[in-house]
Amino acid sequence: MALLPFVDVKPAAQADAAVVWLHGLGDSGDGFAPIVPELGLPKHHKIRFLFPHAPVRPITINGGMQMRGWYDIKTWDLNDRADETGVRESAAAVTALIDKLIEQGIPASRILLAGFSQGGVIALHLLPRLPYQLAGVMALSTYMAVPGKLKEEMTTANKTTAVLVNHGTHDEVVPYSAGQAAFNALKFAGFNVKWSEYRMGHSVCPQQIADISRFIQQQLPAL
Repeated sequence: MALLPFVDVKPAAQADAAVVWLHGLGDSGDGFAPIVPELGLPKHHKIRFLFPHAPVRPITINGGMQMRGWYDIKTWDLNDRADETGVRESAAAVTALIDKLIEQGIPASRILLAGFSQGGVIALHLLPRLPYQLAGVMALSTYMAVPGKLKEEMTTANKTTAVLVNHGTHDEVVPYSAGQAAFNALKFAGFNVKWSEYRMGHSVCPQQIADISRFIQQQLPAL
């Protein structure tokens, strides 16, 4: 499997930690890369940020238009929105990228996985299925694919991993209730999840960015 291409935002010093941040439908790794300076991290932080580009594929709900997406969306119905085959293929590609970071010397315990919308679906799919423990997971304005298979497929590696689930109360793309359902499914399964909501649509807001910065610094403290 070819490694996913990505935007690479490196710290000034040798990196000892990493954040892998997955974009939403129709976006690219370039979309979220500018958030790094907005996080206001300490000047001498050693966190490398990787913003992978999803493959270009036809998206059914957009008339088959070709765009970057982690999976096809066949219908707006949340019970059948995510193409399971595409979700699993993208999850495998993101896992390969994390494996490469580990191979390069950054341990899984110093890697944080984040995802917005479609990217968050992949992050939430990986959280209970990875064989190693991450530093943390952020699921932003998203939902859970194949929730019915969570119990049979989950491992215990990330049961205690801090998971931040964020959603906008006025989200016009992914219903607020879908974010809550994902949070509740993980909580019921025994994962260490925290819920935060913001008065916004399908986006990010300044208060949320400040909270994300705190979470990253908490989970990836300077060594």
